[in-house]
Amino acid sequence: MPSDKTVGRDDDAFNALFSETGADKHVSRPIFLDLEPTVIDEVRTGTYFQPEQLISGKKDATNNFAHGHYTIGKEIIM
Repeated sequence: MPSDKTVGRDDDAFNALFSETGADKHVSRPIFLDLEPTVIDEVRTGTYFQPEQLISGKKDATNNFAHGHYTIGKEIIM
């Protein structure tokens, strides 16, 4: 098993899923998406995730799956 110093240095697949911090630590690269901005704004003010990993809409789907999936959600993804 490689040491922590060599993990992910030249492995593109590894670097696609993890990013290296200034302290030579590796953290996952999640993407969070929510149509309602208040939930993502709570996460955005924290210290664990980078702002470019958080995507939020301007309005929610009001508990209507079809409205969120086919109209509002489609606009954000496209």
